[in-house]
This record gives sequence, structure tokens and C-alpha cells, in this order.
Amino acid sequence: MKNITLTILFLISHLFASSVFANEEEFPNRDLYPEVPYISLDELYRQRNKVIIIDVRSGYEYRTLHIKGARNIPLSSKDFIDLIQTIRAKNNNPIIFYCNGKTCRKSYKAVRKALRANIPNVIAYDAGIFDWARKYPAESELLGKSPIQPGQLISSDKFKQHMLEADDFIAMASKRSIILDIRDPTQREGLFIFNSTEIPVPLDNEKLQQYIDLAKKENRNLMIYDAVGKQVRWLQYYLEDQNLKTYYFMKGGAKSFFDELVNEYR
Repeated sequence: MKNITLTILFLISHLFASSVFANEEEFPNRDLYPEVPYISLDELYRQRNKVIIIDVRSGYEYRTLHIKGARNIPLSSKDFIDLIQTIRAKNNNPIIFYCNGKTCRKSYKAVRKALRANIPNVIAYDAGIFDWARKYPAESELLGKSPIQPGQLISSDKFKQHMLEADDFIAMASKRSIILDIRDPTQREGLFIFNSTEIPVPLDNEKLQQYIDLAKKENRNLMIYDAVGKQVRWLQYYLEDQNLKTYYFMKGGAKSFFDELVNEYR
């Protein structure tokens, strides 16, 4: 009875929010997933001890910043549905999926995927981790530490300060730099930008540490690029935590470089 009541509360909250407070500009993906129920930031906070919270982002994103007490099951996992079914078999409480923010679709996709597998009582928290961490820092975990300080959240402006266009990145990389390619092996597929001078390294803080230490010791730039310029956003938290100052990312990642190259020779 308790679970049924809680579910009804969520559905009423969803319908009320849909008809009165929903802002299409603030949540642009809600219209694309009309069958997906969602829960607001404050309602999730109030119900956090009565629901199962699942972070559907990558393991690296989760280890960097997540809702305290949330479990990590990446949407990309091959056994995603099997894992959710196992949770549902043991617990009838609502399952809440979340991802990065209001423009991220993973929380909606997770709910849709679960519903299509006949897993009931699944809901999207679509305001995302950043809104949560800003408002509820005591219920957030950053790099394994909680509570966090809202000032530790990296602004868009600070991220852009370390982002260079491909040409500028290449020019900077030629000046006493350590160049790291953090793409997955499947993303590289033999396509390298710097060939013999770049170092392929997985997006793993422990494996990156030696290059961070070397850059600091020898006062060299740490130049890092990924596939499309999104993974570096999360790596920046660790670089800041390590007090590294001279690091730069390639805007748009390797894709932007190769796209520009193709356009140049058309």
C-alpha cells in the first residue's frame, strides 16, 4: 500500500507539473518523450530515502560527481535491463534514473527502455546532477568526498578558458607539451593527430597521474583531446583537484580536427 501511495504521489506531481509548471525551453526533451514520467528536483530530495536512484552515465562521470547514495548502471551497459530487473525483483520502490542535465536524454531513454521491458514504476529525474549538486551539496559526492562545496562546480566560463580551437591546440602542443589522447581504442581506429608524439591513455585518474605529475615537475603544458570534446569536461575536475594550471583541451575533440581536414580538401 505504501508503494502504491508513493507512486500515485509521483504521478500526481508529474501531471501537475506538466500542466502548470513545465517549461519547454528549460526541459526541451520532455515533448520528445511524452510517455516518460518525471520528478522535480525538490520532490526527489524529499523522497530520496524512499526511492532507488540510478545514475545512468558513464562510470567515469559517476566517480567524478554523483548524487550521494546513487547506484551507477550506465545506459550503455549490455546488461542494463537485466540489472534493473534484478533490482526490481528485490524492491518495489520507484526507480529514479538521472543523467547530466536538462538537455541530456539518457534519463528519458533509460525510463523508455525499462518500460518497454515491462519494468514498472520507473521515473526520470531530468534536472540532472548539476542542479542537484548546487542545491543539495550535502547530498552530493565529488571525487569520493561529501559534502561538496558549490564553488567546486566548474562553470562554463572556466571550462572554456581551457578549451582551444584545433589550430590553436596544435600550435600550443608544439611548445614543451605532453599530448594525451584519451579516446577509447575503438574511437581511435588508427586515426591519430600527432602520431609519434601523442600518448594514448585511458580516461582513468590513476593512469593519468604520472603525466599530471610530469607536467607539474617539468613545467610543461598538458594537452588533452578526446573524441568529441565532452569527456574532458569531467577530467577537468580531477586536474583542478590536482592543482594543475597549464592544461588545455581541443574544442570538439578529434572529430573537429578531422572534420576540418576533410572540409579543407573538398
